Amino acid sequence: MARTVLHWLLSSIVLLLAVTGVTFVLSSLAPGSAVSAVLGNDTTYTQQQYDQVKHQLGLDRPLPDQYWHWLTNLFHGSLGTDLFNGQPITQALNERVGPSMSIIMTTIVVSGLLGIGFGVYSAARGGIVGKFLDFIAISAFAVPNFWLAVVLIEVFAVEIPLFPATGYVSLTSDPAQWARSIALPVVTLSAAATALIARQTRDSMLRVLARDFVVSLRAQGLSTRSIVFKHALRNAALPVITALGLMFISLLAGTVFVEDVFAIPGMGQEAVNAGALHDLPLIEGVALYFTVFVIAVNLLVDVSYGILSPRSRVAR
Repeated sequence: MARTVLHWLLSSIVLLLAVTGVTFVLSSLAPGSAVSAVLGNDTTYTQQQYDQVKHQLGLDRPLPDQYWHWLTNLFHGSLGTDLFNGQPITQALNERVGPSMSIIMTTIVVSGLLGIGFGVYSAARGGIVGKFLDFIAISAFAVPNFWLAVVLIEVFAVEIPLFPATGYVSLTSDPAQWARSIALPVVTLSAAATALIARQTRDSMLRVLARDFVVSLRAQGLSTRSIVFKHALRNAALPVITALGLMFISLLAGTVFVEDVFAIPGMGQEAVNAGALHDLPLIEGVALYFTVFVIAVNLLVDVSYGILSPRSRVAR
């Protein structure tokens, strides 16, 4: 176990350095600059004013020096400050984590429960019902998110005003309004996610139900419900857990879209704004947060593997 934790820590440090380094280089190569954004993106300023602002922002130093300065601040527990409003990056991002995690975690719970339920039922029952569920899953996976988001807004926010089209209410201030504010974004992301989990669960369950120990349990007279939920589901869970972990990572990118469409002040919208303004410290902060989330999810997947499958724990 100690060796596993040490390997995880070392790989995490390498991954953080790689992601932040690549992000730093790519952001610096993008067209435009933070200086132009600060000065208003017009031609009324002089070259002297441009150079002065560039020096104030620290963008006149060589790129390796800028990255080393950012790393030094990171080692001291600081991600720097926003180039435009002077707000600490950590404070700005911490305020945005709540909305993003609300959407992501709710989507995982909803799509996980529905996907596992559909997948188990389809594998256990089969027949016309199983094929119908498969058809629904494939159809949901084929629907583009942007089209579904527009349709949901038009139907359930404009024609039938059940949910707000934009905005976010925190869970602590009003749980009911919080649920309403994230309902449409969660449905938008859950369609394809539910289909993915349902197919993965169905395929995994079918493989387990065809194994010899299941045939033996059936011969002993155990009910289908007992076989499915007490024996087969545990053995079929490992691929599903992997799919849930990958889904969390993909939802980090998905929030960039839904937060922009539904005007939710989350990490995704912050990433879009930072990219448009070339706010390099903020871009680096978003990349760092996303990478930490990915590392944490991978660790949870590894721990889940060890709990559900002792053989994989021994192998590690």
